[in-house]
Amino acid sequence: MDIKQYLDSTYLKTAEQAGLSFEENKKVVQGFISEAIQERFKLIMIRPDMVALAKKMISEAKSKVLIGTVIGFHEGTVSIEEKLSEAKKAIEDGADDLDFVVNYELFKVGQSSLVKEEVLKCTQLGLSHNKTVKWIIEVAALTDQQIVQLSALIKNVVIANFKEDSYSSVFVKSSTGFYKTQDNKPNGATVSTIIMMLENSSPLPVKAAGGVRTYQEAIEMINLGVKRIGTSSAKAIAAGLVADGNY
Repeated sequence: MDIKQYLDSTYLKTAEQAGLSFEENKKVVQGFISEAIQERFKLIMIRPDMVALAKKMISEAKSKVLIGTVIGFHEGTVSIEEKLSEAKKAIEDGADDLDFVVNYELFKVGQSSLVKEEVLKCTQLGLSHNKTVKWIIEVAALTDQQIVQLSALIKNVVIANFKEDSYSSVFVKSSTGFYKTQDNKPNGATVSTIIMMLENSSPLPVKAAGGVRTYQEAIEMINLGVKRIGTSSAKAIAAGLVADGNY
């Protein structure tokens, strides 16, 4: 097994969040893209405004590394129209994977019909352009029951509206890595949350994002059944080291 083909190397900090100037942060992004090319990771996951840069670098290197970006990041509360607009621009810039933050706040207050509409329309856009779509449910913001219900909602929308050969291109994903928890509780993937997601999103694949910090933990997630792992420390994990990042 080539673990690198499970790893989505991830850098999603804005310049402000990183405490850097725009140009300094851009250089960090370039470093992550170069590393992904060199290490042959499955994908580089970056902010939408960096997709065109990644496309240029990867094309010039004649690399097969995929480009992923986030939509509605990181709260997920923007309108469906805004998410569609952001996704269209990312597609134009060369993104392969579109990781939408589902409007889990609407879901939590019982607005399931609006969440279903969002999942339907955004998934339609992605699949119609032959893109992989991932739905980030933000497990740390949900109860166990809500994790189960939201995973099942996404699955049911996809099964009801798309052909079976599309299922493998629509993921349920655990976390943004930016959710603030209390008492230092995990804000990313845990074994228990991933099991719930796998059991309730199948046949859709699952991406474990956040909280996977060692090679052994990555292997454990893969053995559970996840198809992708999002991490800011892909090189360390692939090398069998302990990641020093918090995502």
